[in-house]
Amino acid sequence: MLGILGGMGPMATVDFMGKVIRNTPASCDQDHIQMVVCSATDVPDRTAAILGQGSDPFPAMLNALRRLELSGATRIAIPCNTAHHWHGALQAKTSVPIIHIVDAVADALAEQRMSPAIGLLATDGTVRAGIYQQRLAERGYACVVPNAKAQAEVMRAIRLVKAGCTDEAAVILGREAEALAARGCSHIAMACTEIPLALAALDRDVSAALLDPTDILAQACVRSCLAVPQDLVQQVA
Repeated sequence: MLGILGGMGPMATVDFMGKVIRNTPASCDQDHIQMVVCSATDVPDRTAAILGQGSDPFPAMLNALRRLELSGATRIAIPCNTAHHWHGALQAKTSVPIIHIVDAVADALAEQRMSPAIGLLATDGTVRAGIYQQRLAERGYACVVPNAKAQAEVMRAIRLVKAGCTDEAAVILGREAEALAARGCSHIAMACTEIPLALAALDRDVSAALLDPTDILAQACVRSCLAVPQDLVQQVA
């Protein structure tokens, strides 16, 4: 059973569940993965905590983890990129494997033989904590992040998505994605689970360069839960 430590934010959690379902090679209800979800909306802001401006979210995330364990989860996914700053601390508290979103992205990059320069659209917390930079560097990839002014715009767009203003957010994020592409990034990771919600219908040349870590994490969860070969999951996706 896949446990989903969600609620960060709620719509991103629903989006992730849909991607798990769409990536599952199933012909009937019984072929799908059992999922249990804790939409832990009480988890304090992750970026604020990383920047030293908010409460520690770890106790609330650990409480949600315990609920998932008690519900019978045999694997856990966290559809929030910034929350992976606490991945190691959470994994140390449970024997249930917590699938790391950046490891899933790194595996996908290697499988598709993508170029070593990857653009990063993410929260200030994800960028500051080096969640992608450190793990991808271990696999031979370099992350290119927006400059300070552009990063402020990315954060504004993420807040707009959380407020339900996806159209306005899409304009901002599309512009910043194009800026990263102009800096030589052949692929750009939408490394905040709110960003794919805004850019799902983006109709620009840069759309082909966008990577969706939420979808890649969903594929990794399907493979882990069903032991499905990578090529079959990609055919479904």
